Amino acid sequence: MNKKAERAEHEKSASDYYKLNVRAVEDLVNADASNSPPVSEAELRKYRSGFRLKMPDRLKAVLLKAWFAGVICYFFMWGLSTLAIGQIEMLIILGTAHGVVTDLIANHLFRLYARPAGSNDRFMMFPRKSFASFPLNILYSLLLVFCVAETYNTVNTLAVGYNGKMLLGVEPILFGVFTTAWDFLFLSMKRFLLRIAAEAKQKVSDEGNKYSPKG
Repeated sequence: MNKKAERAEHEKSASDYYKLNVRAVEDLVNADASNSPPVSEAELRKYRSGFRLKMPDRLKAVLLKAWFAGVICYFFMWGLSTLAIGQIEMLIILGTAHGVVTDLIANHLFRLYARPAGSNDRFMMFPRKSFASFPLNILYSLLLVFCVAETYNTVNTLAVGYNGKMLLGVEPILFGVFTTAWDFLFLSMKRFLLRIAAEAKQKVSDEGNKYSPKG
């Protein structure tokens, strides 16, 4: 093969290589959910950067919720302990602070790190972000704080009746544990009621299809 033929062959190979890469770039730029093959979450996790702590999503949610509740107890319950604040007022302060933190920070983190999207909705009483979610989360947090206060009162009343001494004092770790426990209890009740409603709706739909006239 002479030099002219070799040069022509080289130019042809380079041209084909260039066309191949241009096509690959165009495919990458135009890729979206409709024309891309499905990729498992386990495969995607291999290419994500940053520190990855391998633990169940439920455990992560428990730790996150308990930590935020404990921080609120530390800064508001302990931080305002030197002021003459009544018990009802303190419960309102704690509940409001917890609701604000839940709506603006905790739930935002749940949505941000959900893989796939929406998988962390089960850990939020009001998963859909809207203007209404802010006051609703505050009202819900007021309920949680009230339940936590009643838990302390019940345990200490039983302890005083048994040995004449209070058993529990309010501190961040146990406050976070109680708040998270009540939160997950109410979330379980919500899922249970939604499942009953969905089954009832499906049953009504099946009955309607059963007796509907067939064409």
